[in-house]
Amino acid sequence: MLTLHIMKKRPTVALIYDFDGTLSPGNMQEFGFIQAIGKTPAEFWEQSNEAPEGQEVSNILSYMKLMIDEARAKGISLTRDFLVSFGKHILLYDGVREWFSLINEYGRSKGVVVEHYINSSGQTELIEGTSIAHEFKKIFACSFWYDDNGVAVWPAFTVDYTGKTQFLFKISKGILDISDNEKVNESLKEDDKPIPFSNMIYLGDGTTDIPCMKIVKMFGGNSIAVYSPENRHQRDTARKLLRQNRVNFICEADYRVGGQIYEVVTTLIDKIKAEADYQSLQRRNRRK
Repeated sequence: MLTLHIMKKRPTVALIYDFDGTLSPGNMQEFGFIQAIGKTPAEFWEQSNEAPEGQEVSNILSYMKLMIDEARAKGISLTRDFLVSFGKHILLYDGVREWFSLINEYGRSKGVVVEHYINSSGQTELIEGTSIAHEFKKIFACSFWYDDNGVAVWPAFTVDYTGKTQFLFKISKGILDISDNEKVNESLKEDDKPIPFSNMIYLGDGTTDIPCMKIVKMFGGNSIAVYSPENRHQRDTARKLLRQNRVNFICEADYRVGGQIYEVVTTLIDKIKAEADYQSLQRRNRRK
């Protein structure tokens, strides 16, 4: 019973990641899927971004529709298993595979529970095929609706730039149902939330993450803009976000021990634990 009591008092830190450009150096569809439908990445994205004349189209819905249309045109059954199979080909930044066990162990050594979440406009199915999929408590991302034959026919769920913000509130309240629209809107005292915003660390690479970065920072958490040193646009975007006070830190996309991300995240874990201890001390003092 004593062990259970102690475990409940351990603060939980949520590490929330975008995927493309944050954990991987490219768009996940570019590591096999686009080639399988007979296109180059440039051709696929150019076609995806061409809205029908006189119409405004979500770029997320557009790329998902194009995946369905092009697979059908090539006689490919766009099944979940087919999509998942490409996940193993997705490149990851240095240190990503080892990162999760490494940072989990650091958290345990400090008396902190570390949880990992994906918050992406990419494909759930592709992420599920990666070697790191099991590391995430929940993957919040786009997914397809499959017919009775298991073939994708329509987007089941889409996640656009501002839509990503809803998952921050779900994570804070411990809601893992991606389609929940009720519990997420219920009022909950900050002390009763499993993961307050101050215990969140958001990692993203650019403009699509700005709403989430800003919200996490605004409510007392920390946001990190990740960039590849070889990607000038990504680096310039990260620096701009820091100048505009939209993020707390910018870091090179290197998840190994000794890298900037490791230094920042471990320091933030120390800070969150110290703050939790401070608040616990205050509560005990008030009861005297």
